[in-house]
Amino acid sequence: MACPLATEKIWFDRARVEEAESNFYARKYSGDSAVAHATAAILAEIKNIKDHIRNALGDSFNTEEEEIDMQRLEKLENENNALRKLIDSLEARVAALECGPAAPAAKQETKPAPAPAAKEEDEDSDIDLFGSDDEEDAEAERIRQERLDAYAAKKSKKPGVIAKSNIILDVKPWDDETDLAEMEKMVRGVTMDGLLWGTAKLVPVGYGIKKLQITCVVEDDKVGTDDLEEHILGFEDFVQSMDVVAFNKI
Repeated sequence: MACPLATEKIWFDRARVEEAESNFYARKYSGDSAVAHATAAILAEIKNIKDHIRNALGDSFNTEEEEIDMQRLEKLENENNALRKLIDSLEARVAALECGPAAPAAKQETKPAPAPAAKEEDEDSDIDLFGSDDEEDAEAERIRQERLDAYAAKKSKKPGVIAKSNIILDVKPWDDETDLAEMEKMVRGVTMDGLLWGTAKLVPVGYGIKKLQITCVVEDDKVGTDDLEEHILGFEDFVQSMDVVAFNKI
């Protein structure tokens, strides 16, 4: 009789493997009844031992799985309790926020209004707003005019720029016997408002005769060259003529 498992290379069913093993040893020792009986007894014992081991392992596996399941269940319960506490705290905070603004609003609504308010409104109604504006405008215009007058007075008192000129004069004597020192003294003796004499020197003319060259600074509005010429030529005993050598604005 052909074995139905002969064509299979790998057996995954433990019961079929054990049955095939028992059949193998039974056919192998079928010629001797005593050996066959002993073999069958040994195989039965081996089978019992294997069943016992299998049952023991199965119980241990089931116990470990139960312990793992209990641990998972306990962990889930702890997480669930933590989530419940968090939700309760959030609900309490939301309730506090919802109730918070309402209390001040109620207090403000119940606060009585001040009694003298109506009286103050009556007093304000008696004020002439347009009249006060006119008075303020008149006062501002008066202050503005006072400031303008003060500025104009200050500006009128401020001295303006004085125009001045630097003049060089040549004063010629009659001859070489004229006392030039005395002639210079007489020229410098001319005093006028706005006239300031400067340096002087003697310049040779020829034949032993020298002329007096003198500088002066004048204010244009007060002193002119005609005025200087009139005064200097008045010293006719010493001065023959007077010429303007240079006239420069300062």
